[in-house]
Amino acid sequence: MTQLETAMAILIKTFDTYAAGEGKKDTLTKAEAKALLEKELPGLLKMTKNQDEVDKLLKGLDFNGDSEVDFSEFVVLVAALTCACHNRCPKK
Repeated sequence: MTQLETAMAILIKTFDTYAAGEGKKDTLTKAEAKALLEKELPGLLKMTKNQDEVDKLLKGLDFNGDSEVDFSEFVVLVAALTCACHNRCPKK
């Protein structure tokens, strides 16, 4: 697989691993989303100053308001964070 195909497969596997923990297998509960952020994006959580900010982030992921994070909502987060990182990184 190409690097991009591998990255896509990792995104899918990561989401599915955390979504399988409790509730529906194709969505993340608040607890699953928090666990994913804590384990897979620890640098992001270090930048937040308090738990309220983490809760706002989790609530913001739930675009359709169903109290769960589906794969599309998860991918939007990853894409937004990737864009933010790309803009901050010096260009080679």
